[in-house]
Amino acid sequence: MKTLILTFVLIIETIHAQTHRFIYEFKFKQNPKQAEFKKENMTLDVNPDNVKFYNYHYVTIDSTNITKGQNSQLWDTSTPVIVRGKNSNINSNYILINDVFVYDTESKMHWNLEKETKKFENYTLQKATTNFGGRHWTAWFCKEINIPEGPYKFRGLPGMIFQIYDDKNNFEFTLVKSFKLNSTYKTPFIQSFYGQKPIKTTQENIDKMLMNEYKDPYHDTREEFKKNSNTTFSINGVDVKDISQFKELTESRQRYIRENNNPIEVNKALQYPES
Repeated sequence: MKTLILTFVLIIETIHAQTHRFIYEFKFKQNPKQAEFKKENMTLDVNPDNVKFYNYHYVTIDSTNITKGQNSQLWDTSTPVIVRGKNSNINSNYILINDVFVYDTESKMHWNLEKETKKFENYTLQKATTNFGGRHWTAWFCKEINIPEGPYKFRGLPGMIFQIYDDKNNFEFTLVKSFKLNSTYKTPFIQSFYGQKPIKTTQENIDKMLMNEYKDPYHDTREEFKKNSNTTFSINGVDVKDISQFKELTESRQRYIRENNNPIEVNKALQYPES
């Protein structure tokens, strides 16, 4: 694990109306056949009643909105948004498909505790392994931080997870910072995205929506083009001047979706048909 500055505040007593925030560097491959990683900073908020995991961009946007009196919003579809109750394995998964939807999954981890340990700064980390989501994972956790939590859905170890990665070198979460907030952070972007509350659904319905989107990714734009054929539409930098262009654009988009079909839980990956 690379050397990074960690500012930890150990929790000895129960937190009242506070958020203990952990920041992870998230390295991941959207296309498993490519060597390069995408990197994002992710937030794990351990609150009195729940735990939330989401992209740190949302925090910076919320701060800017408060400072400047704005209402800017962002949803990064490449990173997960997860909420679970305290000490719970039931995760609420938030996803944007035109609207924001939320569905629940249960993700109980079965950990194998190893004897191997290593030092990281002033902390002793212990190794643990698990099989989850169709991948084999190695975690390094710290008993000194007596919080059984970690990034994404990973939890249930006798200490805080500092680092976890899969054996195919597709995903890696590394803890880089920790601090406490004076009050519980409300995550306004989860409660309401541009004035709309998340729509409750099931994973089965989400899969159907994603498959329909794959089969006809530019359906709405094509219908608008038919009504306004004299208007120039731009899709991914391509100016659409004739309806025949939608065929090539659709095939290109479908190819991109297939090549970047690499979710953390690979056993739940949709099997997209080729055109």
